[in-house]
Amino acid sequence: MTIPVLTLLALLLATPSLAEPLSAPDAAQRPHAMTIHGDTRVDPYYWMRDREDPEVIRYLEQENAYTKAVMAPTAPLEDTIFDEMVARLDPSAESVPYELDGYWYYSRYEEGLDYPIYARRKGNMDADEEVIVDANRLAEGHTFFSLRGLTISSDNQLAAFAVDTVGRRNYTVWFKDLKSGAMGPSTIEDVTANLVWAEGSRVLFYTDKDPETLRAHQIWRHEFDKGTDDVLVYEELDETFSCGVSKTKSREFLTIGSYQTLTSEFRILPADQPMGSWQVFEARERGHEYAIDHASDRWVIWTNWDASNFRLMETGSADTGRASWQELIPHRPDTLLSGFALFQDYLVVTERRNGLPHIVVMPSEGKPYNLEFPDPTYSAWIATNPEVATTTLRYGYSSMTTPSSTFDFNMADRTQVLKKRTRVLGGFDPSDYESQYLWASARDGTQVPISLVYRKDKLQRGKNPLLLYAYGSYGSSSWASFSSSRLSLLDRGFIWAIAHVRGGQELGRQWYEDGKLLNKKNTFTDYIDAAEYLKASSWADPDRVYGYGGSAGGLLMGAAINMAPEVFHGVVAAVPFVDVVTTMLDASIPLTTFEWDEWGNPEDKTYYDYLLSYSPYDQVGPRPYPHLLVTAGLHDSQVQYWEPAKWVAKLRDVPTPGRKLLLHTNMEAGHGGASGRLTRQREAARNFAFFIGLANEAKDSP
Repeated sequence: MTIPVLTLLALLLATPSLAEPLSAPDAAQRPHAMTIHGDTRVDPYYWMRDREDPEVIRYLEQENAYTKAVMAPTAPLEDTIFDEMVARLDPSAESVPYELDGYWYYSRYEEGLDYPIYARRKGNMDADEEVIVDANRLAEGHTFFSLRGLTISSDNQLAAFAVDTVGRRNYTVWFKDLKSGAMGPSTIEDVTANLVWAEGSRVLFYTDKDPETLRAHQIWRHEFDKGTDDVLVYEELDETFSCGVSKTKSREFLTIGSYQTLTSEFRILPADQPMGSWQVFEARERGHEYAIDHASDRWVIWTNWDASNFRLMETGSADTGRASWQELIPHRPDTLLSGFALFQDYLVVTERRNGLPHIVVMPSEGKPYNLEFPDPTYSAWIATNPEVATTTLRYGYSSMTTPSSTFDFNMADRTQVLKKRTRVLGGFDPSDYESQYLWASARDGTQVPISLVYRKDKLQRGKNPLLLYAYGSYGSSSWASFSSSRLSLLDRGFIWAIAHVRGGQELGRQWYEDGKLLNKKNTFTDYIDAAEYLKASSWADPDRVYGYGGSAGGLLMGAAINMAPEVFHGVVAAVPFVDVVTTMLDASIPLTTFEWDEWGNPEDKTYYDYLLSYSPYDQVGPRPYPHLLVTAGLHDSQVQYWEPAKWVAKLRDVPTPGRKLLLHTNMEAGHGGASGRLTRQREAARNFAFFIGLANEAKDSP
């Protein structure tokens, strides 16, 4: 058979291995010396920081081609998994509507489309639909699209929303006249998606960011259709803080919040007086974190003032300083008070006890009570509740076997209605799966909780491949929630586990403190010890344990495989923060300045030495590394693409024979990867095919 010349050429270009032996890209080394505290580090790949350099782009594209070639044997599996994931999605999914100012608001999808349609109906859900914005139409012609911050003016006639078509989180604000359907007449360029309308006027407040560091640092006032210049109303001058604007539950006040890892501060302004002067609610004091909301003529304050696990205070005074605060809920050493929602006759709080979330209803008259949840490990949260004068609490619930569910709970008679549970197509039956809540002993004796899920008819103790996920930074707790994509692993015999390691807040504020700054290594050893526990207790095949984490969780992956490479057969590190010392020394990089209280400022030698001792990039060495798939986003504003790219290049300098080392960079997206609900499934399918392929190879090997 004769192959046409053009067809042969296409095959050679698409499949490099047909034209030449398959070999990994070889990045050029250009030593760059960095000296501080009398110590010199030499970075051979520092040159990769220029995203406009054609050689950088060429290298990333070579890595993508190499990854595609190496993963060619699992490409059919990836396609199968992708088809499974898409087939489980409800093609016409719709959110639960909520009422605000006489309109019912909701979002919905249409079959085959990537993005939601935002809509409303006046009076009731039987009224004609008014489309506020169809994100699919705006996304036409863009490979990446993100719409955020949709907000409606108090006269119900104007919509403002923010659009990013690159993935760098630099947004353009659009306006739409909901009566005429006209867009414009102007836009606001290169700002955040933080948008808030004043009450009784067409005045919009928005947050701007520093063009270099991307730090949200200014609040501006925009008078729609006035033709006047926007006015700067607040600038956060402390480079370790960011800021944002919001509106209270009562809608009587606007607030400007300034935030830093250890400290916060708020300013307030009557929402119907947008030209007025902002008043400081409580002046910042290092180490004092607080948040505020207003309803029923009182301010409620969530604060860590003399309360490491936070307590709740209130004041009705015009002088909002701490001297006027009265305690509502005291500090408790065994309970983290994590949030609250205000109603006319009720206060609802979210808490964490024993590693699990709780929702507590506190009537103005009567005793507090807890909502009850059925699963051993789960997620529960307060959902959208715009109304103050209501007895209905809308909350969300999910577990590792229960799809995301929205309930309306009557706080007076304690009855509830399931408003919606996410539909999972393709024959999903929750009774086929089971979850467990376990405790592993860390090397220092600390008990670390683990949530896991498996398919019951696939469980063979000690023989199942197991994927262990973790994050463990910023006090962000890992939620035990449902994932329809995950079923493609569970149905093939995988166990999915979450290690709730120190650095989150699952067991209170101290759990966070014990996993940050000079305690950061506890995060890594907790994760390794959790993996060892799952092996020793016969939950996992000892030869088929896999790691997965992203962003700061990618740092965890990098540190773990440096400290204990033999524990894992394979790891996916998604957009990993791995060049810790260099990034924390460079204040021009987005996020660096207000990260110093999380990781430590290496200008201080104590922190320099500690960060250097675990930084994955700096600690690369000759070890039996596991198979590794690393992902990056060219336009990532949180972890710059060059961190994972440099890490992979440096790992290639100490090759581990027989081990896959792959880098895939999304050239059209940022930190969150692909933007569409369908295209996101492709990235998950690639990761899962990587894990399944490795597990099958290990099972079949002698």
